[in-house]
Amino acid sequence: MIEKLLIGTYTHKSSEGIYELELDTAAKKLQNLTLVGRSGNPTYLVQSKANKVYAIDAESADGKKIGGLKAFDASSRPFTEIDKYLANGTSPAYVTVDEARQLVYTANYHMGVVTVYKIAADGTLTQTDQAQHTGKGPLPEQADGPHPHFADLTPDNRIVVCDLGNDTVYVYDVSATGKLSEVSRFSCEAGFGPRHIVFNPETDKAYLAGELSSKVSVLDYDRKSGSFSLSQTIKTIPDSWTEHNGAAAIRITSDHKYIYVSNRGFNSLATLAIQADGSVQLIDQTPAEGDFPRDFNFNSDESFIILVNQNTDNATLYSRDAASGKLTTVQKDVTVPEGVCVKLEY
Repeated sequence: MIEKLLIGTYTHKSSEGIYELELDTAAKKLQNLTLVGRSGNPTYLVQSKANKVYAIDAESADGKKIGGLKAFDASSRPFTEIDKYLANGTSPAYVTVDEARQLVYTANYHMGVVTVYKIAADGTLTQTDQAQHTGKGPLPEQADGPHPHFADLTPDNRIVVCDLGNDTVYVYDVSATGKLSEVSRFSCEAGFGPRHIVFNPETDKAYLAGELSSKVSVLDYDRKSGSFSLSQTIKTIPDSWTEHNGAAAIRITSDHKYIYVSNRGFNSLATLAIQADGSVQLIDQTPAEGDFPRDFNFNSDESFIILVNQNTDNATLYSRDAASGKLTTVQKDVTVPEGVCVKLEY
């Protein structure tokens, strides 16, 4: 069986934008890397069910940075550019689609804002709202203020935003017309650096990756109040590791038994087993087979994980044992230039 993945990249060196990568599940092989969409630093992207791709885009005008989104029709190869939505300043770090409301959300790390767009029938976007964060944490990486790194849906269709800069997780209500209203704030430990979050919707446990602390916090999500409370925090790297590390992507299996976190610096995938009470235990570290593994994802049945290493321009393929959660490297040194985002195509 051939499955296809979209790869977001930086375009500082040899990359030219968004790539498509095939996974041959029978041969256990990644193959046929193809450029499908030209964009500047498309570091995150999302594909809608209407087969539109919304990707981060960074450009310049009159010597000044402008950033935002580029929209593509993904029904042909290469993609057809529909439009782009750029503003003064740097580009966002995260983008996702809210299919029920037909909205797009972005989190802009450097500008400190969360932006909402309405999707028209033709896939074009219109901005409907924007929330500006304030405050900062104690670490040097937080000194210049708020850094929202993630904005996506909770199990009850609110918006959760992880702000790495001010150590806060926000919850917003969002109207059908795309207007935000703040519901709650959860304050992490100082210097935690919340980056991404995943949920078990059956138990309303949330698992929060802290980039600056190399930790995962287990949170309880209260749907009635739309708020979080802390249950547990553990490290994603060994205590003996004293060099730089930044936790990056976090993924949860569909059976809610395992969580995986990529470590940039220690250069591993950490495997965490979810216990009966929702707490987690670190059970394994699997080498990334490259440097700076910013993102990874499952294939359709979660029997494989595809990881991209930003600094060494390569992807690694692992087979995954569903019972034990164990990963086995089956292919490495697959050329992928400056890969930083992995999304399975519909």
